[in-house]
Amino acid sequence: MNEVPWSIGYGTNGFTDHPLPSALDVLQDEGYTAVALTLGHPHLDPFAPDWRAQAEALSADLRRRRMRVVVETGARYLLDPVRKHRPTLVDRNAEPRMVFLRRAIEIAAILGADCVSLWSGVLPDDVTLDAARVLLDERLLELTAVAAAAGVPLALEPEPGMVVETVADALAVRARLGHPAMLGITVDLGHCVVVEPDGVVGALRAAGALLRNVQADDMLPHAHEHLPFGEGALDLDAALATLRELDYRGVVAVELPRHAHAAPALARASMAALTAAAARSGAASGAAVPAAGGDSATGGSAGAVASSAPAMSSRGAGPHPWTTRAVERVRGDATGAARLFAAAGREVGREPLTAEPFAPTADDAARAAIIAALADVGADPAVAVALYRRGDDAERRGVLRGLDAITDPAPAWRDAGLDLVLDALRANDTRLVAAALGSFAAAHLNDHAWRHGVLKCVFLGIPLSVVAGLEARADDELAAMAARFAEERRAAGRTVPDDLTLLRARERA
Repeated sequence: MNEVPWSIGYGTNGFTDHPLPSALDVLQDEGYTAVALTLGHPHLDPFAPDWRAQAEALSADLRRRRMRVVVETGARYLLDPVRKHRPTLVDRNAEPRMVFLRRAIEIAAILGADCVSLWSGVLPDDVTLDAARVLLDERLLELTAVAAAAGVPLALEPEPGMVVETVADALAVRARLGHPAMLGITVDLGHCVVVEPDGVVGALRAAGALLRNVQADDMLPHAHEHLPFGEGALDLDAALATLRELDYRGVVAVELPRHAHAAPALARASMAALTAAAARSGAASGAAVPAAGGDSATGGSAGAVASSAPAMSSRGAGPHPWTTRAVERVRGDATGAARLFAAAGREVGREPLTAEPFAPTADDAARAAIIAALADVGADPAVAVALYRRGDDAERRGVLRGLDAITDPAPAWRDAGLDLVLDALRANDTRLVAAALGSFAAAHLNDHAWRHGVLKCVFLGIPLSVVAGLEARADDELAAMAARFAEERRAAGRTVPDDLTLLRARERA
C-alpha cells in the first residue's frame, strides 16, 4: 500500500480502550503494517503468570497479520501505582526498572521485535546529574549485554526533561559506553520540535545509521504534548524526506497516548497524513530539508520563524538588532547584564548559526556579545563568573562563547575565564565541553588541561572539529596519550573512535 522503505505502525498506548486483538484489527483494516506495543495494562502485562504464553500467542497473531512490532516500555504506572514512570534508570534504586527491561527483552525476542525502546528518566531530587550519568551508563551496559545475548537491539529514546533529552545526549551515552552495537536510538519526531537544536532534520541526520525506531506525532515548540498531525509545528514532509535520505527501513509508529477516546478515527487520519507526506517527499526527489524560509530549528513552517529570528540580522550583515541594543545598554550599565542574558534566547532565538556539529546558536552569539562588551568596558569579571555559576546550560555556553569573543583579555578576565573553562571541562554536558574548547582555551589553557580536554571530546563523542587551534597545538604528547587511550579501549574489548586514530596519525606524521 505504501511505497516507502519503512513500515507504518501505530502505538498501542493510543488504543487503551480497545482489547489488543481489536486494536490490531482496526490497524490492519487501515493499512498499518506494524505496531508499537507498550507493555503493561491493558494489553500485555509482562508480570502476569502467563506472560510467556501471551507473548507466544501474540507472536503467532502478528505473523499471521504480517505486522512488524517494536516493544515500547513507557507505561506510566506499571512499576509504581503512585509515581508515574518510577523508578527509572537514573534512580538510586532502579532494580524494578531493570527487572522490567530484562523481561521486555525476553518478550521482544519471542515476538521477533525490531527493538526494545527505552529512555533514561527525569533527574531525581536526590541524585546529581553526574551521578545520574554514571548510574545510567552502568545499567545500560548491563542491559546491552542482556540484549546481545537475546539478539534484540535496544533503542535509547531522548525525552524532553529527561537526563537524555536530545539525540546528542544519546550519542554521548553511546560514546561513553564504547559505541555498543546493540544500542541504537529512537527518535520521536514531535520531541524534535521541543528540544532538538537542529530540529527534526538535524536530529534524524545525527542519529543516522543508529536509528532503530521512529515515533511519529506532532508537537508545539514549548509543550511536550503529543498531538495529531497538523496541530503542531512539525514539518512532516521534511521528516519523511530525511528518512528517505537515510534509507531508513524500520518502523514509523504514530504515538498518541492521550487520544485513545478517538483511536479509530485518528488511526485513519494519521495514515492519510503519513501517506500524503510520504508521497510529497518522494515527489520532491528525496529533499530532506524544509523549503527556503522553513524553521530548521523546530521543523515548523516559515510563519513560525518570525517569532524566533536568528542572532544575526536577516541580511546576514551584522548582529541582531536586539543584540546591538543589549550591548549598548551593557556598555552604559553593566548591572543590567543578568536580565539581558536571561532574555537572549527568547529575543533572538536558539537556532544554530551553521550546520556544523555543536555550532554556536543565535542566543550563544547574543550572550557572547554581551560578555565581550563587559570585558571591553572594564567590568569586573565577577559579573561573568556569576552569570556562569547561576546560569542554565545555555547561559553557561554563552559565557564560554563570550570568552572567545574577547580580543585581548585583561589578566583578571583571563584568570576568571580559565577557571570557567576548567569547570566546563569537568562536566559531561557535550555542548558545554564543546563550547569550552574555543579560541580562548586554545590561546590560554595550559598544555596539560588542553590535551585532556581534547581527549574528553573523543570520550564523549564530540567531533574534534569543535576544537579551536587543534592543528597548531596538537603535539607528540597528545598523540601518545591518544595511543594509550586506544590501547586501553582495545584491552577492554571496546571499539576505538575514529578521532583517536586521527590523533595517532599526527604522531606517525
